[in-house]
Amino acid sequence: MTDTGKEVWQVDLPAGGQTTPMTYVVDDRQYVVIAPGGHHFMEPKVGDEVIAYALPAG
Repeated sequence: MTDTGKEVWQVDLPAGGQTTPMTYVVDDRQYVVIAPGGHHFMEPKVGDEVIAYALPAG
């Protein structure tokens, strides 16, 4: 949270997360999307997924 700095959520990605996440809203519900693909220079696990997470409805 921006007021406290407290972490409110985390998840392990199936591959390296060297990418910029996106966020969008549909019908007043917010989603976060990331495409964890890894990076050959940093040598994490490589993947080709695109993952969307829905934030709690509110």
